[in-house]
Amino acid sequence: MKKLGVLVSCIFLLTNFSCTNKKSEATSCSVDAKESELFVALAAASSEVDFSFAAERSDGRRFKYQRGSSSLLTSYESASTSKLVTAVIILRLVEQGHLSLTDRPQDHINTWPITNTDSLFTMTLAQLLSFTSGLESEPLCLNAAGSNFANCVTTIGTSNAGNGVTPGAKFYYGGAHLQVAGMMAIKARNVGSWQDIFTEFKIQTGLFPTGAYDLPSSSNPRLAGGMHWTGNEYLDFLKALKAGQLLNTSSMNLLLADHTSTATIAYSPAMTGLSEDWHYGFGLWHECQSAVFNCTAGTRISSPGAYGAYPYWDRSRNYFAVVARQGSLGTYTNGIAIERSVRTQVEAWASCL
Repeated sequence: MKKLGVLVSCIFLLTNFSCTNKKSEATSCSVDAKESELFVALAAASSEVDFSFAAERSDGRRFKYQRGSSSLLTSYESASTSKLVTAVIILRLVEQGHLSLTDRPQDHINTWPITNTDSLFTMTLAQLLSFTSGLESEPLCLNAAGSNFANCVTTIGTSNAGNGVTPGAKFYYGGAHLQVAGMMAIKARNVGSWQDIFTEFKIQTGLFPTGAYDLPSSSNPRLAGGMHWTGNEYLDFLKALKAGQLLNTSSMNLLLADHTSTATIAYSPAMTGLSEDWHYGFGLWHECQSAVFNCTAGTRISSPGAYGAYPYWDRSRNYFAVVARQGSLGTYTNGIAIERSVRTQVEAWASCL
């Protein structure tokens, strides 16, 4: 385990806050002491690759930890952490009147191949965002840099046609849903590509200034797992989301709702990798450390990536954080394991007054 180059710092984002003031007000704990304990726990955390960790409390105080060659300015491949970003971008277009959650692919995509004799004909944008649309097959074009984005969306429809699934009945975690939803957004917004959609989002919000949807290519990005971002950028995204700066109350409630409570969980990496029954909102997980979902939806949400990056928002304790790292494909549980190994210390720091 590498410890060289470990760096820890805290940033105070509220002008009326300082370490001295908080320590003088505190009667039960020292924030500085809790940060020292968290630093020690993170330095001992097991990881096969260097990683960074950052968290922000309700008062705006940030804690940062960086190991080895990893920093919060390192650009990492997003894998599935981009799912939450994509869902928020599309929900903003719904707010702006360009789309409706009851819209169907054929309402916007004139090449959509699924006909009214197919059970999939009724799938809606809401079901695409919650991965209950009935799409289960993922054609190779999703991962081919030279493929045409629009043509690939048509191929998604063709490859899933006739599968017999009723939209809303099954949750199937995969990349096809958001690719179709993104094509609907492109057509509804009347722009040339997803890059136009993302550029508009960046201009409107100031978020992800160096971030990009560029995997497998800029012309054929995977909306469910094709970004580059830095840890600082994703943390700022979570901050804006938590502050209500990205979505109105109605949209936020929809984002955070459990959209799989009545669906059969057909495929879930949380079940296969952790033996835990997590549920799903719009582009985010409702975590539950149980073999059967017995948790309150919206309490703890996250969007882990296949390389072990792990952004999450603990709404019950009013803080958010990100583990920024890039291991090999399929090491998503390693990032979760890092967080769980220090959760006690993070929660103590977040609740210390």
